[in-house]
Order: sequence, then structure tokens, then C-alpha cells
Amino acid sequence: MSDSAESPTETQKEETQPPPDDSATNDDKKKIDVLLKAVGDTPIMKTKKWTVDKGRTVQSLAQFITRFLKLDASEQLFIYVNQSFAPSPDQEVGVLFDCFGSDGKLVLHYCKSQAWG
Repeated sequence: MSDSAESPTETQKEETQPPPDDSATNDDKKKIDVLLKAVGDTPIMKTKKWTVDKGRTVQSLAQFITRFLKLDASEQLFIYVNQSFAPSPDQEVGVLFDCFGSDGKLVLHYCKSQAWG
């Protein structure tokens, strides 16, 4: 019994280790390029292109933008995909990239007031 209990653990350890030659390509697949554009009277970010994890949510991205722009807690921030719709706050950025990304990047517009959708 002790031999069978040890074998799944050994198998799991082998699966968690990525192959050394594909490690660079695996890191690239986990991150995507996001282009952030200001709309209306919202302050413009000097750095427009950011590399983010695919698993990051729209809400965490909005919180990052709010902190980066030093907006007041009372100010709202709206994020739109391709100037057309506001994604759900729990939506992962990687899924949006797979569906709406173009030229290897996802274009998101941010503003302090509702603009589209």
C-alpha cells in the first residue's frame, strides 16, 4: 500500500516541472499585451502598452489603473473593449484577448464616465 501511495506523488512532481527547452515559450503564453487608451477627460497614462497575466480579471486591471492614475475613491472607472462594450468585472483578460485581440494585443479604453454600451 505504501508503494501505491507514493507513486501518484512522484507522478505529480514530474508533471509540475516544465521542460527546460519550452520554458521561454510557456512564459510568453501566460502573458498578453494590453494597450490602454484614455477616453474623454480621463488622465492619459504615459505608458500605454502593458504586459499582464492572462488570468488577471478586468476588476483587478481597473483597480490598477485607478491606483496608477491616483483617482479618488469616489470616482468610477469604466473599461471598454474595442470601443464597443464593457466586459464583466470577473471576466479574465486572457479570454477577452482570445476573442477580441488583434495584432497580438488587446485594446482597452478606460474613462471616468460612461461612453459606450
